[in-house]
Amino acid sequence: MTDANIAGALAEFDQAIGRNAGPEAPWRALRVLTDAVVGAKLYTVMTVDMKAGLAGRVFTSHPVDYPVSGTKPIHYDEWFELVHKQRKPFIANTIADIAKVFPDHERIWSLGCGSVVNLPIEIGGEMVGTINLLDAEHYYTPVRVAQTALLSLPGKTAYLAARSAA
Repeated sequence: MTDANIAGALAEFDQAIGRNAGPEAPWRALRVLTDAVVGAKLYTVMTVDMKAGLAGRVFTSHPVDYPVSGTKPIHYDEWFELVHKQRKPFIANTIADIAKVFPDHERIWSLGCGSVVNLPIEIGGEMVGTINLLDAEHYYTPVRVAQTALLSLPGKTAYLAARSAA
């Protein structure tokens, strides 16, 4: 992707955030930006309430397989340590590596996905959620992983816009 393409995608994201109302609109705009910058067959966003120890899906590209509904307890493991404590992305490029962390790996595989990037959303020193990108095995090359850094500020913007629209 060229710098001009990235600039155009960011400008479209900015316009979408400014025009569209409702708590789902910012996440849809972020998905469009994500597709332009790095791509994802399956795209979800989780928010977390660290005080309550709960996580909840607030957006999904696959509502039948991964619906937006309710909350679940946060599971404290190596993934949690990396993403929530160290605030670093989790990257796995094979279904075998995904299976080590996610119990729903068979469903992920059935959707044609075998690689994942989970990007933390941190605002004001607080971990507030993750942007979750999944695609075919070995899709998230070092170049694509580097491109996900372009989603950090838009991810924060989408979170704040969705929260203000709720």
